[in-house]
Amino acid sequence: MILIRQGRLIDPKSKRDEVADILIEHDRIKKIGRIDDVPGVEQIINAKGNIIAPGLVDVHVHFREPGFTWKEDIASGSAAAAAGGYTTVVCMANTNPIIDNVDTLLEVLHKAKDACINVHTVAAVSKGLKGNELTDMPMLMQCGAAGFSDDGVPLMNAKLLLEAMKQAERLGVPISLHEEDASLIGTAGINDGPVSAALSLRGTPSFSESSMIARDCMIALSSSAKIHIQHVSAAESVMIINLAKKLGANISAEVTPQHLALTEDAVAKYSSIAKLNPPFRKERDRKMLITGLKNGTIDLIATDHAPHSSEEKSKPLADAPSGIIGLETALGLMLTHLVKPGHLSLMHLIEKMSLAPARLYNFDAGYIAENGPADITIFDENEKWTVNNFYSKSSNSPFVGETLAGKVHYTICRGKIVYNYKKEKSDGKDRM
Repeated sequence: MILIRQGRLIDPKSKRDEVADILIEHDRIKKIGRIDDVPGVEQIINAKGNIIAPGLVDVHVHFREPGFTWKEDIASGSAAAAAGGYTTVVCMANTNPIIDNVDTLLEVLHKAKDACINVHTVAAVSKGLKGNELTDMPMLMQCGAAGFSDDGVPLMNAKLLLEAMKQAERLGVPISLHEEDASLIGTAGINDGPVSAALSLRGTPSFSESSMIARDCMIALSSSAKIHIQHVSAAESVMIINLAKKLGANISAEVTPQHLALTEDAVAKYSSIAKLNPPFRKERDRKMLITGLKNGTIDLIATDHAPHSSEEKSKPLADAPSGIIGLETALGLMLTHLVKPGHLSLMHLIEKMSLAPARLYNFDAGYIAENGPADITIFDENEKWTVNNFYSKSSNSPFVGETLAGKVHYTICRGKIVYNYKKEKSDGKDRM
């Protein structure tokens, strides 16, 4: 058993915010409240002055296994997640081979069983991510797929998307959509604006995203299907999602920490390290994303953790792959850029990073309650730390060297401590 003493418990489901002890037995929470010494306790964690929150949940990560394990694998990705306070993640299907068949799905799920956190995966919507033919969605769902997404590739065939929505609705899961019309894009991963012009590049206009979102919201409205809009980046996109929700469409949306923290100016400063799909936009867009989070238009925060090797990211800007890593910096970025400036309360942030993403896939996660899962993160919201080395195999982050507020001290998953900042630091193993 593990006894957590005198931490500030913040639970977004019950709205509980109080100093409390928590007793963990096996993989469940046995008791919450004032707890005296209990026989059989193997470890006591002094959480005084720290926040006790539900383990964070990320519904959009790339662990690159199978096929791209020099960038990341399930073990290293899980370690990075644990260091960032995450206890549950959902991997995307754009691996090699693609998770569009039962054999590959089962291979990933088998390896996920050995991970230190809860690792789920979606399966692809279309075979080969080509957008021409649907996968066997019922069979993939039966074999353990959490949901469906062709993330990385937009579904341009509206007729196919409508059929996929109908199948997903029957299965009771959402379809998560990457919304960019490739025919409108010059150089992917860079906003079409002053920065791209200064680099003599035609970038990615915001309407390449918002036009796709408008189409898919209307299809979802007509079909009553549940869709999830991934990594929203543009102000107009937020407005369209807000309108579609008011019209009655069954839609949820996510935003990444990086899009809430940076603008297109980051490309001028960091070059390919700041290249990602969709790209960083203007300050106007960043402010609208924050507004969308505050008013509920955007439902949750997801990292789109996308590892790439240093060799890949050192290529010229137009040739380098898009994407940055995000699991280890997400909480610190959001405490620094959302909570400290007063945009979101701590309760609201924790909800957006735990309970809301858990609800997307109906996971038993994102809350703290007696008899509930012992998935917990303990962090100091005020402790300053500098982003440097990572548990991820990759280091493609524009936040390297930045000082953030909010340091994870412990991550507990299924009743086991999977990250211990003090122990890692004393052993010389901590990488941040």
